[in-house]
Amino acid sequence: MTTTEQATPASSAPPLPGDDVRAALDSAIATVQAGEQRWAGLGIAERGALLGRVHAAVASQSEQWVAAAARAKNLDPESPLVGEEYLSGPYCTMSGLLTLQHSLAAVAAGKSPVQSIKFGTGPGGRVVVPVLPTSAYEFLLLNGFTADVWMKPGITGTEVRARAGLGALTPKDTAGVGLVLGAGNISSIAPLDVLYELVAHNRVVILKLNPTMNELLPVYEAAFAPLIELGVLAIVAGAGDVGSYLANHPGISHVHITGSAVTHDVIVWGPGPDGAARRAAGTPVLDKPITSELGGVSPIIVVPGEWSTADLKFQAQHVATQRLHNGGYNCVAGQVVILSSEWPQREAFVSELRKALEAAPERVPWYPGSGDRVAAAGTAYAKADHLGKGGGRLLIDARNGVDAAAIQTTEYFSPVLGIVDVPGTGQAFVDAAVDHANTALVGTLGANVLVSPATLKELGSGFDEALARLEYGTIAVNAWTAVGFLTAGAPWGAFPGHTIDDVQSGIGIVHNAFLLQDTERTIVRGPFRPFPRSFVGGELSLSPKPPWFVSARSARRTGQLLTRFAAKPSWAKLPGIFVSAFRA
Repeated sequence: MTTTEQATPASSAPPLPGDDVRAALDSAIATVQAGEQRWAGLGIAERGALLGRVHAAVASQSEQWVAAAARAKNLDPESPLVGEEYLSGPYCTMSGLLTLQHSLAAVAAGKSPVQSIKFGTGPGGRVVVPVLPTSAYEFLLLNGFTADVWMKPGITGTEVRARAGLGALTPKDTAGVGLVLGAGNISSIAPLDVLYELVAHNRVVILKLNPTMNELLPVYEAAFAPLIELGVLAIVAGAGDVGSYLANHPGISHVHITGSAVTHDVIVWGPGPDGAARRAAGTPVLDKPITSELGGVSPIIVVPGEWSTADLKFQAQHVATQRLHNGGYNCVAGQVVILSSEWPQREAFVSELRKALEAAPERVPWYPGSGDRVAAAGTAYAKADHLGKGGGRLLIDARNGVDAAAIQTTEYFSPVLGIVDVPGTGQAFVDAAVDHANTALVGTLGANVLVSPATLKELGSGFDEALARLEYGTIAVNAWTAVGFLTAGAPWGAFPGHTIDDVQSGIGIVHNAFLLQDTERTIVRGPFRPFPRSFVGGELSLSPKPPWFVSARSARRTGQLLTRFAAKPSWAKLPGIFVSAFRA
């Protein structure tokens, strides 16, 4: 998710790029327009082989990719935090490429990409498609973590299998040139969006980088050289004027943006008062369809239970990670912790959370405008705790009569975390927290729920029924929704149903490497406790502290080893990964 770097000024019409820039952009569009016919002429098996060459190219560039991302974010190259760049960059991209190759191979053989997956049943009779783990490798590497795709109500298992494949089922029916306005925070977002445009929608692509990612331009050009050389992808850089020119170019048939709702609305309706008037009249300036992933305010629902001191500390670190990963600049960063006002351990948990935020590794606030957003939050909440070196992390306690509107309706996209509460225990709390998240918080991209195994057992089927009422595109239970982002087969996007005049967290999905149609949401589940404490309560998970935790000391090495594994999976590589992970 980005803020406004792709946008034009809100008070005036966007300037046009200079003649030489416009000529270069026109040439890039013409190149991929010619490439559309080559894409249409490639059989499914040939497309799979092409993605194999892209996978090899990404693997060859993985170290350069991470180094460039670290430079862009002012990270010490030896910092454990560099592990974030491995996992959310080349590792994630290569995992997506491997699963897409599987899906294309299945379609080429006349089979469904989910032919061998055994479906389950969810609340309301929904078909449930397990997408993690789908191999013995995943079972071991992410032991204790699962991800299930809940299909829309009324869709049958037969329909799910038959429709899986999307654009790969009709490869000759191409759909013109898609413009991808790339994200400025996570380096795999734009590449995965490009791949989804090509494979799922049969659109060739112009990728316009966010300026924060310009450092990665040469890496992307090398990593995706097979697509560029075929003429089905062109990558361009530039500011908002370039994005506006491309979005409104007659050669572009579709726009996909990862950014903010503000940027989306400027593109769709235009800037300033004229844009507001067009929105009110329902007359957009953009004359083509647009899909989007726009972030929001993500809740972390903490279900009351009887937690040990170790549980309180671990889950506080978990919440701190959900806020501080990537410096706090994530579309799905947890922003509002929802506690029970009747939980006897609530203040003990808040104390541990304060310690976790204070102790998390320091890093430069690298994303543009971060300081201003933190300052705005501090102005709105004068009694906020300023934590970390320099006080750049805010913990806002919006309980006890404090007006929570700002923290619940403003995506701060910075290290700002709020706490609110609702009454109740057990099922009454869960239901109240779900209602609060659905009605008081802006956005529907991701929601997180922390609940002990004992409490989960007590809740029974009522817990999953509550999840069915929680209207978010990805819901993580005892995990962070970013695990859904990292899972290649999981769809990623807002809860379905938004429109351009009320876009919330966006329209449409991406990733979805099994190419499923009619998806509703993804449910991720993880262990409440790390190994070996996970065996308390019978979880039987071998997962140590996850490498994406900001407090994981071995994260850099673990991320590097996982990336090398994704480049060339091998049983021989697993012991080294496990040893590094258990040093976290």
